[in-house]
Amino acid sequence: MEIVNAVLIGVLFSAGVYLMLRRSLMKMLLGLAVISNAVNLLIFTAAGLTRGRPAFVELGASIPTPPFADPLPQAFILTAIVISFGVLAFAVALVMRVYATLGTDDSDNLRSTDQ
Repeated sequence: MEIVNAVLIGVLFSAGVYLMLRRSLMKMLLGLAVISNAVNLLIFTAAGLTRGRPAFVELGASIPTPPFADPLPQAFILTAIVISFGVLAFAVALVMRVYATLGTDDSDNLRSTDQ
C-alpha cells in the first residue's frame, strides 16, 4: 500500500509543480492546493499505515499495546489542512483583487505594471 501511496504522492507533486509553473494565477492556486494535499498524504504515509486499535493506554499499563495507530501524524495533518486552507483563502483573495484591479490573471501581463 505504501508503494501505491508513494506513486500517488509523486503524481500529485508533479501535477502541482506543473500547475504552479503556468502563467495563469488561478492555475497557480490550483497547483498550491494540489501540493498541499500531496504534503498531507506524504505525512500520512511517512507515519506508517498501521491498521490497529486506537492508542489508548489500558489500566495498569504504561504504554499502549501494539499494534496501535499513532495519533500524532493525524494531528499534524489536521493542522496542515487548516493552515493550507487559510493560505489558500488568502491567496484567492489576493488573486481576486489583482484581477479586479488589472483585469488579467496572466503573470506575463502583470510584469508591465511594475514600470
